[in-house]
Amino acid sequence: MSSFVYGPVPSRRLGRSLGVDIVPFKTCTYDCIYCQLGRTTRKTVRPASFAPVEKVIREVRDALEQVPRPDYVTLSGSGEPTLHSELGQIISRIKDVTDVPVAIITNGSLFFKSEVRDACRLADLVIPSLDAGDESMFQYVNRPHESLSFEQVCQGLVDFRQESTNEMWLEVLLLGGATATPAEALKIKEHVARIQPEKIHLNTVVRPASEEFALAGTPEELSRLCKLFGDRAEVIASFPDRHITQEFKARREDILALIARRPSSIDDISIGLMMNRGELLKVLNALVAEGVIEYTYRNGNVYYVKK
Repeated sequence: MSSFVYGPVPSRRLGRSLGVDIVPFKTCTYDCIYCQLGRTTRKTVRPASFAPVEKVIREVRDALEQVPRPDYVTLSGSGEPTLHSELGQIISRIKDVTDVPVAIITNGSLFFKSEVRDACRLADLVIPSLDAGDESMFQYVNRPHESLSFEQVCQGLVDFRQESTNEMWLEVLLLGGATATPAEALKIKEHVARIQPEKIHLNTVVRPASEEFALAGTPEELSRLCKLFGDRAEVIASFPDRHITQEFKARREDILALIARRPSSIDDISIGLMMNRGELLKVLNALVAEGVIEYTYRNGNVYYVKK
């Protein structure tokens, strides 16, 4: 079993994405109320060499030899990838072994550091996020490390955009009853105008969140707010049918067989089936959307059950 590489998995934006997970589970600069992976267990802004570079590259090379060519090799997964102290070397080495474009999905919180901006400039596509329009909402939604400020994070995104020729898609997650309102969206829009990404992806809670009070915006709310953000904005859709591959279907059957025996948490399923949590959540999300399974909260944890 691969330690750091999973997939390819179907992605809403990136087609078939080969995931590279280089930071330990829930090691992050934020503790977002909407996070599908649960509460952050290690909140830090201190970079470290969490995954050995040579082992990561070997696993990427092996995976690319064994699977159909993916659309992207994507650095994301269980934690904040810019916390890896050798991120730039990992991206460079991946590009040495394949011409598949490299994407990085990041919360963008560390872009105020020049070394993080330098590393991310090596990727072909950078997808950071911005979920608030001011300091108070930033603290409420993202629950950042105490050393981070909203203006610091925003300026880091602006600096990266001005220094880089990378394609940038900015994700804005809107929460029902909080940021999925015209007043809050207009605050976010002011900062988006400073950042000037090529695309703006509006998202909301689509999977069980770490906090029950993190609510989804309605399709009608997101549609109205999308117009407010202008022509570059779009509401992120669910998986296109063309990405439901044979390996995806096989995983569905394995998960359903496990859940049918008893209610199961993400950890139960991940350990039982030796699946990466990021890959697993994509399948669970599809099954919930189809009405095949549902989830419930027990003692602060999310459990999946078969309908």
